[in-house]
Amino acid sequence: MPAFAPLPAPEENQTLDACRPSRETLELLATRRSTLARNMTGPGPSPEEVDALIALGARVPDHGKLFPWRFIVFEGEARDRFGAILEAALRQTEPDGPDERYRLERERFTRAPVVIAVISDVTDSPKIPEWEQILSAGAVCQNLLIGASAMGYAAQWLTEWYAYDDAARQAMGLTDSERVAGFVYVGTAAEAPVERPRRTPRVTRWNR
Repeated sequence: MPAFAPLPAPEENQTLDACRPSRETLELLATRRSTLARNMTGPGPSPEEVDALIALGARVPDHGKLFPWRFIVFEGEARDRFGAILEAALRQTEPDGPDERYRLERERFTRAPVVIAVISDVTDSPKIPEWEQILSAGAVCQNLLIGASAMGYAAQWLTEWYAYDDAARQAMGLTDSERVAGFVYVGTAAEAPVERPRRTPRVTRWNR
Protein backbone atom coordinates (compact mmCIF):
# COMPACT_ATOMS: atom_id res chain seq x y z
CA MET A 1 0.00 0.00 0.00
CA PRO A 2 1.51 3.36 -0.96
CA ALA A 3 2.19 5.84 1.80
CA PHE A 4 -0.61 8.29 2.33
CA ALA A 5 0.51 11.74 1.24
CA PRO A 6 0.28 14.29 4.08
CA LEU A 7 -2.57 16.73 3.71
CA PRO A 8 -1.85 20.45 3.87
CA ALA A 9 -3.18 22.01 7.06
CA PRO A 10 -4.94 25.38 6.76
CA GLU A 11 -3.12 28.35 8.15
CA GLU A 12 -4.58 30.28 11.07
CA ASN A 13 -7.27 32.75 9.94
CA GLN A 14 -7.32 31.25 6.47
CA THR A 15 -10.76 31.42 4.84
CA LEU A 16 -12.18 27.90 4.44
CA ASP A 17 -15.08 26.43 2.49
CA ALA A 18 -18.33 26.46 4.45
CA CYS A 19 -19.18 23.16 2.76
CA ARG A 20 -17.67 20.84 0.20
CA PRO A 21 -20.14 18.49 -1.49
CA SER A 22 -18.58 15.03 -1.81
CA ARG A 23 -20.48 11.95 -2.87
CA GLU A 24 -17.47 9.81 -1.94
CA THR A 25 -17.53 11.11 1.64
CA LEU A 26 -21.26 10.46 1.94
CA GLU A 27 -20.81 6.91 0.65
CA LEU A 28 -18.04 6.31 3.19
CA LEU A 29 -20.28 7.51 6.03
CA ALA A 30 -23.22 5.47 4.75
CA THR A 31 -21.21 2.23 4.60
CA ARG A 32 -18.49 2.69 7.25
CA ARG A 33 -18.17 -0.44 9.38
CA SER A 34 -15.73 -1.19 12.18
CA THR A 35 -13.43 -4.18 11.76
CA LEU A 36 -12.96 -6.28 14.89
CA ALA A 37 -9.45 -5.87 16.26
CA ARG A 38 -9.03 -9.64 16.31
CA ASN A 39 -9.65 -9.65 12.55
CA MET A 40 -6.84 -7.19 11.79
CA THR A 41 -3.37 -7.80 10.47
CA GLY A 42 -0.58 -5.80 8.88
CA PRO A 43 0.35 -3.61 7.27
CA GLY A 44 -0.59 -0.73 9.48
CA PRO A 45 -0.09 2.98 8.95
CA SER A 46 3.45 4.31 8.83
CA PRO A 47 4.59 6.83 11.46
CA GLU A 48 3.92 9.60 8.96
CA GLU A 49 0.44 8.25 8.31
CA VAL A 50 -0.24 7.99 12.04
CA ASP A 51 0.73 11.64 12.43
CA ALA A 52 -1.57 12.58 9.53
CA LEU A 53 -4.39 10.51 11.02
CA ILE A 54 -4.03 12.18 14.42
CA ALA A 55 -4.10 15.59 12.74
CA LEU A 56 -7.39 14.60 11.11
CA GLY A 57 -8.70 13.25 14.40
CA ALA A 58 -8.02 16.55 16.12
CA ARG A 59 -10.17 18.55 13.68
CA VAL A 60 -13.34 18.29 15.77
CA PRO A 61 -15.68 20.79 17.43
CA ASP A 62 -13.84 22.11 20.47
CA HIS A 63 -15.79 24.82 22.25
CA GLY A 64 -13.45 27.36 23.80
CA LYS A 65 -10.42 25.94 21.96
CA LEU A 66 -9.48 23.97 25.08
CA PHE A 67 -8.04 20.93 23.28
CA PRO A 68 -9.53 18.71 26.03
CA TRP A 69 -7.88 15.52 24.83
CA ARG A 70 -4.49 14.06 24.04
CA PHE A 71 -3.13 10.97 22.28
CA ILE A 72 -0.98 7.99 23.26
CA VAL A 73 0.32 5.85 20.38
CA PHE A 74 1.20 2.17 20.85
CA GLU A 75 3.23 0.62 18.04
CA GLY A 76 6.05 -1.87 17.55
CA GLU A 77 7.44 -3.51 20.69
CA ALA A 78 5.62 -1.03 22.91
CA ARG A 79 2.45 -3.05 22.27
CA ASP A 80 4.10 -6.14 23.76
CA ARG A 81 5.37 -4.22 26.78
CA PHE A 82 1.94 -2.79 27.48
CA GLY A 83 0.44 -6.24 27.02
CA ALA A 84 2.74 -7.54 29.76
CA ILE A 85 1.41 -4.80 32.05
CA LEU A 86 -2.18 -5.83 31.26
CA GLU A 87 -1.39 -9.45 31.98
CA ALA A 88 0.23 -8.56 35.31
CA ALA A 89 -2.75 -6.39 36.25
CA LEU A 90 -5.17 -9.21 35.47
CA ARG A 91 -3.12 -11.70 37.50
CA GLN A 92 -3.45 -9.36 40.47
CA THR A 93 -7.25 -9.25 40.25
CA GLU A 94 -7.75 -12.81 38.97
CA PRO A 95 -4.84 -14.85 40.36
CA ASP A 96 -6.48 -18.18 39.55
CA GLY A 97 -7.52 -17.36 36.01
CA PRO A 98 -6.93 -19.69 33.07
CA ASP A 99 -3.71 -19.38 31.07
CA GLU A 100 -5.72 -18.63 27.93
CA ARG A 101 -7.17 -15.56 29.64
CA TYR A 102 -3.70 -14.32 30.56
CA ARG A 103 -2.44 -14.91 27.03
CA LEU A 104 -5.33 -12.89 25.62
CA GLU A 105 -4.36 -9.87 27.70
CA ARG A 106 -0.67 -10.29 26.94
CA GLU A 107 -1.40 -10.21 23.20
CA ARG A 108 -4.29 -7.74 23.30
CA PHE A 109 -2.44 -4.76 21.82
CA THR A 110 -0.73 -6.87 19.16
CA ARG A 111 -4.09 -7.54 17.50
CA ALA A 112 -3.47 -4.48 15.33
CA PRO A 113 -0.27 -2.84 14.10
CA VAL A 114 -1.14 0.48 15.76
CA VAL A 115 -3.34 1.43 18.70
CA ILE A 116 -4.12 5.09 19.37
CA ALA A 117 -5.47 5.95 22.81
CA VAL A 118 -7.60 9.08 22.99
CA ILE A 119 -7.42 10.57 26.47
CA SER A 120 -10.14 12.92 27.68
CA ASP A 121 -8.45 15.75 29.56
CA VAL A 122 -11.16 18.09 30.82
CA THR A 123 -10.21 21.67 31.63
CA ASP A 124 -11.93 23.48 34.49
CA SER A 125 -13.77 26.21 32.61
CA PRO A 126 -16.54 28.56 33.75
CA LYS A 127 -17.89 28.72 30.18
CA ILE A 128 -17.43 25.24 28.68
CA PRO A 129 -19.28 22.43 30.51
CA GLU A 130 -17.41 19.21 31.24
CA TRP A 131 -19.93 17.25 29.16
CA GLU A 132 -19.12 19.25 26.02
CA GLN A 133 -15.41 18.60 26.49
CA ILE A 134 -16.04 14.88 26.89
CA LEU A 135 -18.17 14.85 23.75
CA SER A 136 -15.28 16.50 21.90
CA ALA A 137 -13.01 13.58 22.85
CA GLY A 138 -15.63 11.16 21.53
CA ALA A 139 -15.72 13.10 18.28
CA VAL A 140 -11.94 12.64 18.03
CA CYS A 141 -12.40 8.86 18.20
CA GLN A 142 -15.00 8.95 15.45
CA ASN A 143 -12.78 11.14 13.27
CA LEU A 144 -9.99 8.60 13.67
CA LEU A 145 -12.31 5.82 12.48
CA ILE A 146 -13.42 7.79 9.45
CA GLY A 147 -9.92 9.03 8.68
CA ALA A 148 -8.44 5.53 8.90
CA SER A 149 -11.08 4.19 6.54
CA ALA A 150 -10.45 7.00 4.06
CA MET A 151 -6.71 6.23 4.23
CA GLY A 152 -7.37 2.59 3.35
CA TYR A 153 -7.13 1.02 6.81
CA ALA A 154 -9.50 -0.90 9.02
CA ALA A 155 -10.23 0.47 12.49
CA GLN A 156 -12.16 -0.25 15.68
CA TRP A 157 -12.92 1.98 18.70
CA LEU A 158 -12.78 0.06 21.98
CA THR A 159 -12.45 0.74 25.69
CA GLU A 160 -12.65 -2.62 27.54
CA TRP A 161 -11.60 -3.22 31.13
CA TYR A 162 -8.11 -1.76 30.92
CA ALA A 163 -9.51 1.71 30.22
CA TYR A 164 -10.66 1.74 33.84
CA ASP A 165 -7.92 -0.27 35.54
CA ASP A 166 -5.68 1.63 37.96
CA ALA A 167 -2.49 -0.21 36.98
CA ALA A 168 -3.09 0.35 33.27
CA ARG A 169 -3.94 3.99 33.85
CA GLN A 170 -0.78 4.48 35.88
CA ALA A 171 1.31 2.80 33.17
CA MET A 172 -0.10 5.26 30.64
CA GLY A 173 0.69 8.22 32.90
CA LEU A 174 -2.92 9.34 33.29
CA THR A 175 -3.77 11.89 35.96
CA ASP A 176 -6.73 11.47 38.30
CA SER A 177 -8.82 13.80 36.14
CA GLU A 178 -8.04 12.07 32.83
CA ARG A 179 -10.13 9.29 31.33
CA VAL A 180 -9.74 6.99 28.35
CA ALA A 181 -12.23 7.99 25.67
CA GLY A 182 -11.17 5.06 23.55
CA PHE A 183 -8.46 2.87 22.13
CA VAL A 184 -8.61 3.03 18.34
CA TYR A 185 -7.07 -0.06 16.72
CA VAL A 186 -5.81 0.52 13.18
CA GLY A 187 -4.57 -2.03 10.64
CA THR A 188 -5.57 -4.05 7.61
CA ALA A 189 -8.69 -6.19 7.61
CA ALA A 190 -7.89 -9.90 7.47
CA GLU A 191 -11.51 -10.51 6.50
CA ALA A 192 -14.21 -8.17 5.31
CA PRO A 193 -16.69 -6.97 7.96
CA VAL A 194 -20.38 -7.58 7.37
CA GLU A 195 -23.24 -5.21 8.02
CA ARG A 196 -24.91 -5.56 11.42
CA PRO A 197 -28.57 -4.98 12.31
CA ARG A 198 -29.32 -1.28 12.71
CA ARG A 199 -32.40 0.33 14.15
CA THR A 200 -34.22 3.16 12.50
CA PRO A 201 -33.12 6.40 14.19
CA ARG A 202 -35.60 7.80 16.70
CA VAL A 203 -36.62 11.22 15.42
CA THR A 204 -39.17 13.76 16.54
CA ARG A 205 -39.75 17.18 15.10
CA TRP A 206 -40.53 19.75 17.74
CA ASN A 207 -43.55 21.86 16.96
CA ARG A 208 -45.30 23.63 19.82
